[in-house]
Amino acid sequence: MPHILLVHGAWHHGSGFDEVRAILAARGVTSSTVELTSVAHDGEPIGDLYRDAALLREAVTSLDGDCVVLAHSYGGVVTTQALVGLTNVSRIIYLTAFVLDEGESLFAACGSMDPPWWIRSADGERLTAGTPADVFYNECSPDIAAQASAALRTQSMSSFMQPVTEVAWREIPSTYVLCTNDQAIPLFAQEQMATRCTEVLRLASDHSPFFSHTDELGQLVVAVATRA
Repeated sequence: MPHILLVHGAWHHGSGFDEVRAILAARGVTSSTVELTSVAHDGEPIGDLYRDAALLREAVTSLDGDCVVLAHSYGGVVTTQALVGLTNVSRIIYLTAFVLDEGESLFAACGSMDPPWWIRSADGERLTAGTPADVFYNECSPDIAAQASAALRTQSMSSFMQPVTEVAWREIPSTYVLCTNDQAIPLFAQEQMATRCTEVLRLASDHSPFFSHTDELGQLVVAVATRA
């Protein structure tokens, strides 16, 4: 069974995968996370897409043996940018993630305009996620939604504006997991991006199945990794 490397999305951090990682461990599957530089508390230094990609590439190359990379949301952009030419990645799992082509940016994929729940800082360099309980965690319990919302950080605007220059999904097999009740990335947008992937699966979940549908997500990851 390959190692599972989990890449979090915007505003989040790796601890969001803790419960899913426990499920994987119970099935004998090893896993790890990366902490992207484009996410930071107010006042802390903050990185961008290309620094994130370099960090992920380093994490993959440091592994012994094959791995499957699971990328959530913005993490899909990082993963697409980072993995070109790496031979130890047997599959990418795009979990309600952005699957972009060369020259595309996340901002452009959003129609080159801020969704109403994005809140820009005064200097325009950072974004805060407004109404996360409704956008990210609409199928979580109120307690989990409140805890997850409180743990969010700021996201660098540059990470959303920078274009992809390398395209890993053209050379690495990939699975797109459609989250059908997602309020952050509309289903039609997921379906459009999923056409770039090798296979498409569906999960009746909100944007954050690692909180709301942990068992189902864990089983799905094990099944895909087994095939990989």
